[in-house]
Amino acid sequence: MSEIVARVSLNILVIDDSYTIRRSADQFLRQAGHRVFLATDGLDALGSITEMNPDLIFCDILMPRLSGYQVCWLVKKNARFHATPVIMLSSKDGLFDRARATIVGATAFMTKPFSEEGLLEAVNTYAERRSIVVES
Repeated sequence: MSEIVARVSLNILVIDDSYTIRRSADQFLRQAGHRVFLATDGLDALGSITEMNPDLIFCDILMPRLSGYQVCWLVKKNARFHATPVIMLSSKDGLFDRARATIVGATAFMTKPFSEEGLLEAVNTYAERRSIVVES
């Protein structure tokens, strides 16, 4: 009996105050067949996260009102979303930023600007657990 692995479309939340980053991520992810939700900052995202029900979150670190660190920490403290992977986005690739992201519960860290390939590779890495195996 062989197995066919079918990928499901993910709900992906992108939180970034940069229009360019949001637009690029939206295009790349939609073209790959995912449902994309965009938020300009952490407060906007947290205000509607239950309706979005994201499978994966990309979150900028430096944003107005709430930093990405604060958003990640709040997401991870929520029983419903604590297992949701959060990938932190930053234009800086410093050891301090990576360490702090890990401390607040981030799953991974990506440096901006990202390529389409890099973004989709990150999605595929964390989408593995969402794969459905169909026996034929």
